[in-house]
Amino acid sequence: MAPSLIRSPVQLPPAEALATSQQAPVVLQSSPSTVSSSALGSLFSATEKPELWIQYENLILSCLRTGDDRAAQECHNRLVARFGNNDRVKALGGLIKEAQAQNNGELEKILKEYDQMLDENNTNLPIMKRRIALLRSMGRLSDAASALVQLLDFSPTDSEAWSELSDLYFSQGLYPQAIYAMEEVLILAPNAWNVHARLGELQYMAAAASGATSGSYQKQMAEAIKRFSRSIELCDDYLRGYYGLKLVTKRLLKDNTKPAKQTDDEDFSLPDPKTIERLNELATSKLAEIVRHSSAQDHGWRGYDAAEVAAARELLSEDAPSGIER
Repeated sequence: MAPSLIRSPVQLPPAEALATSQQAPVVLQSSPSTVSSSALGSLFSATEKPELWIQYENLILSCLRTGDDRAAQECHNRLVARFGNNDRVKALGGLIKEAQAQNNGELEKILKEYDQMLDENNTNLPIMKRRIALLRSMGRLSDAASALVQLLDFSPTDSEAWSELSDLYFSQGLYPQAIYAMEEVLILAPNAWNVHARLGELQYMAAAASGATSGSYQKQMAEAIKRFSRSIELCDDYLRGYYGLKLVTKRLLKDNTKPAKQTDDEDFSLPDPKTIERLNELATSKLAEIVRHSSAQDHGWRGYDAAEVAAARELLSEDAPSGIER
């Protein structure tokens, strides 16, 4: 079954992205090359469907991933013919140019074009985001982070930008800044279980980087437990939540960490060792269940990422190699 063209292809596995891009010739042949934007012209032309423009945009992304620049350009031409060079269409055109660039010099030229567009309109969000993505792809991480901070100055409720900023800080090993930015995402989406889990991952890595003897170690590990626990409370089949909870509790049990005296009433302290052990058992049991049913492709257990299932299986095999097959 071919993937839906309405669904964003950004997170699609390579095989599904290829299947999506292969639908481009059929879509382009079966759809009118131009659709009038005037009320009078629309009376004599084919009926316009909003889904068509979403399909074109998604096809551009899929075709660029699979190297079909020609189909991507044709989809973009049709968007230009319908909507003109509005900000979103310009950003898609920039993306196509980036994909077709052969060297760093050509990317620098595209970057200057973005700068010129922003000189004309410094609140052009689609172009700002393309510029940030280009800076990151060129390895200019600090410049990309600075540009994101500027974007967030006038668009502080952009959760996507906060998440990207967190990832940029994380890639530079700046854990406190990465955690702060991800907490901003959580303020905007308090019930997003994946955001809770991601925040738990950042706090766990910050604790691991600081070392068990560090004063912040227990605080970060306690926060990680809280975030992972909240993620599985919101979604009781969330693999990454249980995986993170298993990692944290396993390390605490291995280090034989005893809860330190709480100095701040607002801080969440580490649970006692017995509670940590129970949390570890819960995570182990649920991960084993997910791995077993997902591997068997049981009804209601499909859709898990294969790499995440494999990682969970590997983690479980460290504790019980006889119970979980590699």
